[in-house]
Amino acid sequence: MVYLTRRERFSSAHRLFNPDLTDAENDKLYGKCANSNWHGHNYELFVTIKGEVQEGTGVVINLKDLSRIIKEKIIDKLDHKNLNLEVDFLKETIVSTENIIIAIWDELELEINKINAKLHHIKLVETENNFAEYYGEKE
Repeated sequence: MVYLTRRERFSSAHRLFNPDLTDAENDKLYGKCANSNWHGHNYELFVTIKGEVQEGTGVVINLKDLSRIIKEKIIDKLDHKNLNLEVDFLKETIVSTENIIIAIWDELELEINKINAKLHHIKLVETENNFAEYYGEKE
């Protein structure tokens, strides 16, 4: 089994808030991240797939296919967007790093499985100090 990772980048704005809470409660819970005027990040996304090396090609998958899938399913939808307002697969979601990474997994998994590989791991870096990792495990 070989593991391959592709890194992509995108810049987005968002606001952490729960619509069921008051502004004061959101401010207490999320601090400056609940700012009603939004804030932004320059995200780094690492998508790791796994699979067997194909005898005829010497590769697990064509990395151009992986890049295209990530671009079409994720980057084109998130880059320079307001995650709370403009991203269909994040509607009705508290747009935390944790929820973003799970939504990205859900968007990518089926498409990656179609190209002879399996989605193994995603890492989403929000700041130099904060990142999330996800292996598709839902309890």
